[in-house]
Amino acid sequence: MSNIIRIQTDDFSVSEEYQILARDSSCGAIVTFSGLVRELPDARLESMRLEHYPGMTEKVLEQLATQAQMRWQTGSITIIHRVGTLALNEQIVFVGVASAHRKAAFSAAMYIMDYLKTEAPFWKQELTTSGRYWVRAKASDKEAQKQWL
Repeated sequence: MSNIIRIQTDDFSVSEEYQILARDSSCGAIVTFSGLVRELPDARLESMRLEHYPGMTEKVLEQLATQAQMRWQTGSITIIHRVGTLALNEQIVFVGVASAHRKAAFSAAMYIMDYLKTEAPFWKQELTTSGRYWVRAKASDKEAQKQWL
């Protein structure tokens, strides 16, 4: 059982990451999530720029993976987050969880995403047809996080 935590500018292959998780001989379930750059409801998105705090970001993601493993007794976990400038429909984040059972894998993946959105030191700037804007934290993300307390 090992965790993979990567912050990178390059895209990733969901299929390749799945195959790595499938090597965990203790798993009977693998749950994956891939987040994409999406169109905005109020403005036309041209691109998104993601920045992070090197060293600290990886540490926070590793802590999230460890917490999820301890809470749900999962196997291997992969968290990949891209940084840099991304276009519409490009992949931003990948979370994969291998577990003996599906319920634990689903719960752990949701927990990781809910905490990643609120706790990991990433900053997003959207470039739209009407200007550049830093993305603020959403109340709905904080509410989602509360379910795990």
